[in-house]
Amino acid sequence: MSLAQLLQVVGAVVVLVPFAGSQLCRMRADGQAYLWLNVLGSGLLAALALADRQWGFLLLEACWGLVAARGLVRPRAA
Repeated sequence: MSLAQLLQVVGAVVVLVPFAGSQLCRMRADGQAYLWLNVLGSGLLAALALADRQWGFLLLEACWGLVAARGLVRPRAA
């Protein structure tokens, strides 16, 4: 396994952990941990997609990360 592939797996796991936590009612989708994990994982995957010129994947991960980052900057109203 190449370093790029290993980093892709790490990034995917970082994004999937909060998703699973949310689906299993162990993590709130508007919580700091959920949002930070999504920002970090999608940021890593977006950087790898950019390096490999995978434009569709870059679009997906960049949007995913920006939406999560927005949640960190502007929390939902109660």
